[in-house]
Amino acid sequence: MTATLGYSCILLALVLAIWGIAAPILHARTGIQAFHASARYAIAGQFVLVTTAAGALIYALVATDFSIRYVALNTTLNTPVYYRVTGLWGALEGSLLLWEWILIIFSALVAWRYRKRMQEFMPWVLMVFAIVSAFFLAVIAFASNPFETMFPVPLDGRGLNPLLEDANMLSHPPLLYTGFVGLTVPFAFAMAALIRGKLDQSWIVATRHWTITAWFFLTLGNIVGAWWSYHVLGWGGYWAWDPVENAAFMPWLPATAFLHSVQVQERRGMLKTWNVLLIIIAFSLTIFGTFLTRSGILSSIHAFSAGPVGFYFLGFLAFVLISSLGPAGLAQ
Repeated sequence: MTATLGYSCILLALVLAIWGIAAPILHARTGIQAFHASARYAIAGQFVLVTTAAGALIYALVATDFSIRYVALNTTLNTPVYYRVTGLWGALEGSLLLWEWILIIFSALVAWRYRKRMQEFMPWVLMVFAIVSAFFLAVIAFASNPFETMFPVPLDGRGLNPLLEDANMLSHPPLLYTGFVGLTVPFAFAMAALIRGKLDQSWIVATRHWTITAWFFLTLGNIVGAWWSYHVLGWGGYWAWDPVENAAFMPWLPATAFLHSVQVQERRGMLKTWNVLLIIIAFSLTIFGTFLTRSGILSSIHAFSAGPVGFYFLGFLAFVLISSLGPAGLAQ
């Protein structure tokens, strides 16, 4: 029952995400306001469905429902409850669901906050959210399903990697994911500005607090990761990380540069294209880091098993770069 509920919610959310891509285009072509409104409703529907799916998986982990393969592989009867909850982001399938859950929370907050403002940009902002959401939902539904069932049902599970049963597991991954996903907000507004051909500071002013929030969580995530690697994994120092941790640090660099560079644009009207490029690079590096973690290319405690998911992320990264850098170059 839990598996059926969770997977059904993912499929329904994917349908809504696809509609969220089409609705702004139809609104632009026809001028019918109802299409714009339906894009907001699609975001709200995804929020409810993905939250339900995430809740179903957390419930299955806490209740040790070993009929679900993901639960059997990432928890045991003796696992403390708080580590059962961290099983949501302890392996590939659940981590993607967490990513999508945080994404749709950000999307819903933006759709609600700007329901009566930035109307020139918002249809395209919602469309970018829908594109990213549709990608993650499609990967979850067809390539990395956390609700896959197994039979016969084992009497006990395998459990998390013992190195992941640490207090920092409660904070480090969610902080990093919130920072990663939060960068989608300024990226979506930057793409909307490109589509509308208006690279003035209006999109920057609208996203300033969102960008600072994403940067704050990304910074905390990297700091906690540094401490974790120092006192548990014994890698020789705060920055003696493996490649995956370095990949998590990479988006922080252009995001930091972006926060400083936008002040020049606001005060002097300069660096308009450069700021768009910085946020494109920052968002692309979050996808690149996710690709490295899930492709099997790198060997690391942070890396998940190799599989087809890495190729999907590589293709999505190529799509992001081609579809965003091309218009950015023309804008210059």
